[in-house]
Amino acid sequence: MVGILSVSGLEVPSSAWTGNGNVRLVRTAGVFTTLLSDGAAIYGGQYRCSLGFNVVSGSTYYFLTAGHCGSLVKTWYTNSGHTTLIGPTVSFTFPGSDYALVRYDNTSLSHPGGFTVADPVVGESVKRTGSTSGTHSGTVTALNVTVRYSGHPGGTVRGLIQTNVCAEPGDSGGPLYDGSKALGLTSGGSGDCTSGGTTFFQPVRAAANAYGVTIY
Repeated sequence: MVGILSVSGLEVPSSAWTGNGNVRLVRTAGVFTTLLSDGAAIYGGQYRCSLGFNVVSGSTYYFLTAGHCGSLVKTWYTNSGHTTLIGPTVSFTFPGSDYALVRYDNTSLSHPGGFTVADPVVGESVKRTGSTSGTHSGTVTALNVTVRYSGHPGGTVRGLIQTNVCAEPGDSGGPLYDGSKALGLTSGGSGDCTSGGTTFFQPVRAAANAYGVTIY
């Protein structure tokens, strides 16, 4: 079953709508964009994004973030002055999917864990944390959604988690979770945390599997 989500003249195909098999047309205000800004949590060049989940492969530590962030930044720092190195983007996928892998090259940085990978379900209560807007809660409203992002970077991303949790520029890459269950990475959306909005997340299991890393 395929639905069409129309956003300010932008058609976004989706395979996530449920119901009796009929195609539904849903209209909402705003344009879906990837969440970037220049300015706190992880910095590279003129961009700021958010760290998602820490992961490990063998004895090497990494973290996952949004692929559209990794597509723009080769080296990440903890501060806007770029004086404290984190490490390089070693791989990214965007568009199509939206995840990136960053290696910890600075051994003085801690990388705590506490999560295990899980798959979200529609109606599940979730939280999202990002470097711009902090922590906000909501529910999963659809799965396996395809979104066409406008702006830079833009493109079509498939297989996303749709939620009614708000997010703002700079929150990209941050974690979606339910308690200790790691669910997704902040990808993009519309609205803000004053008026509310729709936010999409890259399922984190796909990212971990793609890179052969373990969330801990």
